[in-house]
Amino acid sequence: MPQRISPVDLPGVTPSRQQRSRETTLALLAAGAELLCTRGLAELSISELCAKIGATVGAFYSRFDSKEAYFNALLALTLRDGREQLLTPPPADPAARSDLDQRCRLLVRGIVLWMRQHKGVLRAALQRSEHGPNNWSGFKDLAQALSERATMVLLPAMRGTATAGRRAAATAAEKRTVAFGIQVVLGTLVNAILNDPGPLSIDDDEIADRLGACLLLLLRAGPDPTRPAAPRKSGAGRVRR
Repeated sequence: MPQRISPVDLPGVTPSRQQRSRETTLALLAAGAELLCTRGLAELSISELCAKIGATVGAFYSRFDSKEAYFNALLALTLRDGREQLLTPPPADPAARSDLDQRCRLLVRGIVLWMRQHKGVLRAALQRSEHGPNNWSGFKDLAQALSERATMVLLPAMRGTATAGRRAAATAAEKRTVAFGIQVVLGTLVNAILNDPGPLSIDDDEIADRLGACLLLLLRAGPDPTRPAAPRKSGAGRVRR
């Protein structure tokens, strides 16, 4: 859990005016994020969590109304950090390469690093959405914003030297191609976190390199924007008119 994020204004967390108390709150959150990397939310013990940082169970409940409120605070931290890491434009670097290959690799590496940092919380949220309260809506919103951000980053390199008329006609198709590419990247990483089927785990650096190359291939193999879209099917094989 990144130490640079202040927990003071998190929903469901009792605010504290004292620096030491705020540090204890942050330590509890950081400890829980670490423990969730090796166990599920149901197995996360409040007493073990408190013992890990030398706090009392009473100190926990003076800050969080319940275990659910505690986990919701962890989710809020994870989402906040995701917005900061994934949606904030990086500083301009005149010396950096700006080709599509490099942009894909940098974008995917940032996504992998964020998901790796929060893998325990993300896995717990995914498991919880399957069997209980749905905590995944905030992550869906983040994914949508990430897709829009990726479009801004990748589109200039995708268009290259296309004519102005071709660019205007291709915009919708290109945006959909980028969105699908991000969907593939996120889906692969979610599967790695939730099921870890191999051969690569979320902790393998190779997964970022391979997914970056995969995104590049998906963008280059996108549908021809001048080709009419195929009719969508509705129901059991019927074509929607």
